[in-house]
Amino acid sequence: MNLDPALPNFAREVITRFISDFTRGKEVVVGISGGLDSTVVLKLCVDALGPEKVLAVHMPDEVTPRKESEDSREIAKAWSVGYREIKIDEIVRSYVEALNVKKDKTIGNIKVRTRMNILYAIANEESRLVAGTSNKSEILTGYFTKYGDGASDFAPIGDLYKTQVRALAREIGVPEGIIRKKPSANLLPGQYDEDELGINYEILDRILYGIELGLKKDKIAEIVGDAKLVEHVFSLYENSRHKRVLLYIPKIGVKTVNTDWRE
Repeated sequence: MNLDPALPNFAREVITRFISDFTRGKEVVVGISGGLDSTVVLKLCVDALGPEKVLAVHMPDEVTPRKESEDSREIAKAWSVGYREIKIDEIVRSYVEALNVKKDKTIGNIKVRTRMNILYAIANEESRLVAGTSNKSEILTGYFTKYGDGASDFAPIGDLYKTQVRALAREIGVPEGIIRKKPSANLLPGQYDEDELGINYEILDRILYGIELGLKKDKIAEIVGDAKLVEHVFSLYENSRHKRVLLYIPKIGVKTVNTDWRE
């Protein structure tokens, strides 16, 4: 059985139509890092709405590689979108000092939530919608910051695994240099997604696709050939469930929000 999640040939059309329908003429703001996911989302928004309705915001700090900032500027210029660069060091430092924060993980989360605060401040001031950049692999493993990069008004690539995002990137003309970058949140020096996840995206996406198809652990392990990795991914998936639910609410009424109330 093949567990490689291929990119559907209708993905680009569905996503661009979704963006156009969802925004209903409003302009959008996209936080761009210089990495693959945010670049793909930026291009999809440009394709759906036109560059005049898209604003790219790059929010570097002292550990952001220079190359990421250079790529962000070049992409925004190439696709003729509005571009702003806002350094977050002083904002993050004020939180860290006021709260006497010591842990790198806490500081990293503060950075991500600071960036989302900035995007929503811009969105509020300019009547824009915030386009999220999380992909399905990150969402299903909890590899994102709750109320940080996991927060947005809509998530164009939220139903695409990382490997599918790469395929879509080539289809829509994202530069190969960005596609080939080693994925990183760039919150700490030398930080890379696959190191932190403990698995490369190709294998991760195959296991997640098996979970999506409802396969049992032993069947997925038989296909991918590594029971320990399958167990690891199931653990990531199960332990991050709280990140995929806005609020946990005890059921009292006939239809309870987040339990059985569908919008």
